[in-house]
Amino acid sequence: MRMMKLTLLSLAIASTTLSHAALAEEALSNLFTQGKPILDARYRIEHVDQDNALKHANAQTLRTRLGFQSGKWYGLSALVEADNVSRVGNASYNETRNGQSEYSVVADPDGSEVNQALLRYDHKYGSAVLGRQRINLDNQRFVGGVAWRQNEQTYDGVLGQLKPLDGLTLSYAYIDNINTIFGPGNGKYDTAANPANIEGHSHLLNAQYILMPELTATAYQYRLGLDNLTGASQSSKTTGLRLNGAVQGVSYALEYAQQTEYADNPLDLDSDYLLAELGYSIKGIALKAGYEVLGGDEGPGNRAFQTPLATKHAFQGWADMFLLTPAAGVEDAYVGVTAPLLGGTLQAWYHDFRAEEGSSQYGEEIDLSYAHPIPGVKGLVGMLKYASYDADDFAVDTDKLWAQLQYSY
Repeated sequence: MRMMKLTLLSLAIASTTLSHAALAEEALSNLFTQGKPILDARYRIEHVDQDNALKHANAQTLRTRLGFQSGKWYGLSALVEADNVSRVGNASYNETRNGQSEYSVVADPDGSEVNQALLRYDHKYGSAVLGRQRINLDNQRFVGGVAWRQNEQTYDGVLGQLKPLDGLTLSYAYIDNINTIFGPGNGKYDTAANPANIEGHSHLLNAQYILMPELTATAYQYRLGLDNLTGASQSSKTTGLRLNGAVQGVSYALEYAQQTEYADNPLDLDSDYLLAELGYSIKGIALKAGYEVLGGDEGPGNRAFQTPLATKHAFQGWADMFLLTPAAGVEDAYVGVTAPLLGGTLQAWYHDFRAEEGSSQYGEEIDLSYAHPIPGVKGLVGMLKYASYDADDFAVDTDKLWAQLQYSY
């Protein structure tokens, strides 16, 4: 009996202790005491040399990001961060906002803007985010943040993710404004070709199921209602299926999508997207080859397959020659390697571009980059990057060179 009383007393004490611990873990002050500051600075030199009448561009910019990520209180958290992009030195480039149209474009306008400001709720079965936020779906081929540019692309709206089963993620987002890389807007040079904000009503649906390590299946439909863009980059509905996975160092991706008009788009869209990719990794070296097609439809109007919200710099070469898909479409056959080198990472890529409709050969491109942490300064990384596009039946010869330092706390 005495032993039972002692046991009951011990359980009562333990229960009280656990209850107090749980209350402490869920204290409102956790939002601040368990939060962390955000500090990121990225200095970049970009040189653009094009074989046309434009002057060579030489841009020096500094992107500074400050913010705060709160802790959690009953699954609730908040994040706020602001970016400033400042020119360093002379403005001998066209940033799309400074009126320097005699120079080649370096799309990094000066200015300050709230990059993210959101409330988030996390649950074991999913999450919900409300406010200005970063949305990167899958490999960002259709929806991404364009993080390469100094002013990141973020989205105003709500994003919900449900995880009812192991391996299954159902995502839905409603977007009513997109803060593009061309912001903040200054009115004078804010045009339908490079708006600081894209207004409209868009619905993003994405279902991803990891069946096994060797196979992930993703079905999606992106209904983009983009009111203040021109041409075929406006409203569209893209429906597709992606399969990818890896087996003993061999990776693959297969994807197909169809694009039709949506909302108030006056064009009759009907174009296809196709991707076939194969990779192999051994001892830290990753080899990859692929074939990507954005279907063409020559008119009337440019009705080719468009990806207005994509992180486009990651696809079809770093020279960014195909930000708007030509009316005849694009076929991109590419091969590349990523490898460790002297404590850093080396990348090398080759692209062959052709029209999807007709016999035009658009040209070739070689891309090289090398990134390395700076010794003695935690969080500081240096990078050199080069892109060389050799034109044929499209655009002009273009060379781009970047030197960059980035510090993240």
